[in-house]
Amino acid sequence: MSTLVNTLVERHAQLLNATFQHLNISLLALLLAAIIAMPLAYWTADHQKAASVLLQVAGVLQTIPSLALLGLLIPLVGIGTVPTIIALVIYALLPIYQNTYIGLTNIDPSLIEAADAFGMTRSKKLVKVQLPLAAPAILGGIRTALVLIIGTATLAALIGAGGLGSFILLGIDRNNVNLILIGALSAALLAIILSSLVAWLARHHWQWTAGLAALLIVGFGANQLFAMTQRTETVTIAGKLGSEPDILINMYKELIEQDNPKIQVQLKSNFGKTTFLFNALKAKDIDIYPEFTGTVLETLVKVPKKQQNEKRTPQQTYSTAKRLLLQQDQLAYLKPMQYENTYALAVPETLAKENQLTKISDLTKIQAKINAGFTLEFLDRPDGYRGIKKAYDLSFKTRSFEPSLRYAAIHDGRVNLVDAFSTDSELVQYHLKVLQDDKHLFPSYRGAPLMTQKFAKEHPGIVKSLNKLAGKISATQMQKMNYAVNVEKKDPATVAHAYLVKHNLLKRGN
Repeated sequence: MSTLVNTLVERHAQLLNATFQHLNISLLALLLAAIIAMPLAYWTADHQKAASVLLQVAGVLQTIPSLALLGLLIPLVGIGTVPTIIALVIYALLPIYQNTYIGLTNIDPSLIEAADAFGMTRSKKLVKVQLPLAAPAILGGIRTALVLIIGTATLAALIGAGGLGSFILLGIDRNNVNLILIGALSAALLAIILSSLVAWLARHHWQWTAGLAALLIVGFGANQLFAMTQRTETVTIAGKLGSEPDILINMYKELIEQDNPKIQVQLKSNFGKTTFLFNALKAKDIDIYPEFTGTVLETLVKVPKKQQNEKRTPQQTYSTAKRLLLQQDQLAYLKPMQYENTYALAVPETLAKENQLTKISDLTKIQAKINAGFTLEFLDRPDGYRGIKKAYDLSFKTRSFEPSLRYAAIHDGRVNLVDAFSTDSELVQYHLKVLQDDKHLFPSYRGAPLMTQKFAKEHPGIVKSLNKLAGKISATQMQKMNYAVNVEKKDPATVAHAYLVKHNLLKRGN
């Protein structure tokens, strides 16, 4: 409990910002859903066939898995707030439309006839008779939609829209239960508070209810809409999942802001996986992210067939990656750092000793006993499990895990083989033995900043700042920094700052 409180105190500013983001997104989505659903319900109240069709369509849309819906929207509208709000609006349509329709169609016909007898116009009848009588049902639908939106909005963090889901994702990645609890409990508390507010308002005069609700929704929604439409000169740097990208992008931020005081850097840590970030960069949703040379050749570019099986030195790997990125995608790949963060296979030290395992080929002796836990990316990569099966003639049971969870799985014995990166702190933390890649399947992996060629030409100062890391950071130094973040629970920004100061890359006064 004390650690939860300490984490809450340390990250209170971040929590407030995430809560405000979550509230902005949720209320804007609710506003748009109400604007669409309520007029449709009013129109279809007199058209039962149309109402039946719309109810079925809204029901089908709500059955689409949220992750799948976000994935479908990304190629169309990019990443960030826009696809998130579209998805949330789609999910909120059914409860608002359904309840509004039910509320309007269940009004006693004699009351409608009385209103007509008094000579009320259509609009006056709506305001004076229909809406007051249907208000409890309508507010019930809004309440349901609001709770649904707030819960689903936690997924916004997956595509860079922020919100309380960022705490949950970070907690999963760092294996930090406190962060997960903070994100989950905050989202639940927000849903309870807003749902209770709507319920309280429902017991009072509907016009006051509608006015106050509209004021709140429009206020927060307009603020979010304004933020979405404003152009800023902020440079956005994103990182993949894990502590290492988080440390690197914090280094990028400090170096850039020190040398370029007029530039403000916005970080999007734990932004997603390789292909997601690469597409975001090409779509100009982000400006920079750190990428590794081996990943470029194996996943991101098309290597000519004649060159696909070539064995390359680390420098040749970088040169080829840089050339193909520029030719195929007009991307600039800056100078790489020193350390290699290559893929590896790791087993518990006890298993390695019992079976004399030192290299990947040794796994043939016990492959029937192997139960592997791999990331989804490693399972599908040509330099991952697909390549291992081909190069080493190995095949064993596999299960897919999120990057941080595979280490928890090998620690508690659910699996006995995992994919790893050579600088992962968990290799030390969980006493794992890295097996030698004796057939040299894994290419060289050196990290370097990736950006569009246009951005590089327009920002020579940023290029100069980031190139200060060229040839810097050893594998041992990187593993120690990862250990400080993952095991000692230090802040990535603090760890990055300490390295830059220690190696005279940052002025001590900063």
